Amino acid sequence: MSFDETTSLIMTSFAPPATLDIQQNLGITPSNAQGPRITNSTLLSSQSTGLAISCFTMIFGTISNLTGLGILGRSRIRFRRQSRAPFLSLTVALLLADLGGHVIPGAFALYLHINQISKSKSVKPTKGFCNLFGAIMVFFGLCPLLLGCAMAVERWVAITKPFFHASTVTVTHIKCVVLLLSTCALVLAVLPFFGVGNYTTQTPGTWCFLPVHDPQTVVDTSLVLVFSCVGLIALTLSLLCNILSCVALFQSRAKSLHGHTSQSARCARRASSASTSSLVCSLDVEMMVQLVALTVVSCVCWSPFLVHIFLMQLNQKPRASAMMKEGFILVGLRMASWNQILDPWVYILFRRAVLLRVCCGPHTRKLTVAKSNSCDETQ
Repeated sequence: MSFDETTSLIMTSFAPPATLDIQQNLGITPSNAQGPRITNSTLLSSQSTGLAISCFTMIFGTISNLTGLGILGRSRIRFRRQSRAPFLSLTVALLLADLGGHVIPGAFALYLHINQISKSKSVKPTKGFCNLFGAIMVFFGLCPLLLGCAMAVERWVAITKPFFHASTVTVTHIKCVVLLLSTCALVLAVLPFFGVGNYTTQTPGTWCFLPVHDPQTVVDTSLVLVFSCVGLIALTLSLLCNILSCVALFQSRAKSLHGHTSQSARCARRASSASTSSLVCSLDVEMMVQLVALTVVSCVCWSPFLVHIFLMQLNQKPRASAMMKEGFILVGLRMASWNQILDPWVYILFRRAVLLRVCCGPHTRKLTVAKSNSCDETQ
């Protein structure tokens, strides 16, 4: 459902009984409602649009993550080295979290969409259903952000402290880290089940989340702040580690290029293009490019949602109608859902094979000829 359709659905003054039920479910009184008359056909059209969007994102996200996992499984031989295995394990965990974040919440959202269309009105889900849906949203929202942060920290350690990384960071340790981060996200998600906070239905009634609009208690506000702060800290730490890793990687490559000496000036001239190609196409650079792209995608997709709900709890939100704020939250949620769709495509498109074709393709034939000529001269 688009923003304009949602606005026209709620802001109405002369509405039939079905529309008044929707207004009551969303907490809007007829005196505050303004706008044109809404018919059942408009309502069904808006609900059908939301159902189509949910189906598309769910199917496309599932196919994308399964494709990424399939490519990871085929290329696992390249990562059998101890220094590469932790990054592979974190990537697999990230894609699995993205896959679960599409299939499970998508199934809940589809159920609510179909239920609304079948009854031709907005139906509020039960408290138990909403609590479960909200916990799933919080868990699968935090997991990709925390795993992306762990990937950035792992690459920073591997590039800046390679000996420590090779001797200490193992696949077993990475599995423990994944379990720890997942447990932290799960603990925050299930707190409302034990009376700490609650989950509420969000506009347009097809998803549940923490009460970001005027929380009833201090605990509700605290939970929203914790969720947004954890997400923003994970994004900030990922950016910082990526910047430090890129600087250290470029410095080490520059030193290796300047420190490399050849047996003859002719061989040095012929090896210059090979050095440049190895710089761009090495496995370290491949993983670094993938990680930077993942972080940029996460920041673009998640920042509007996290920053907006954070500022709302601090009462620094802009002066706007409740419907505009609810519409912005819905747009931010849909942007965040695209993070889980784009993550696998970052890995698919920024693989070493693709980088070789894009970055090193023009030099491949020259390098082959240069190496063959060098061998002939040596003989």
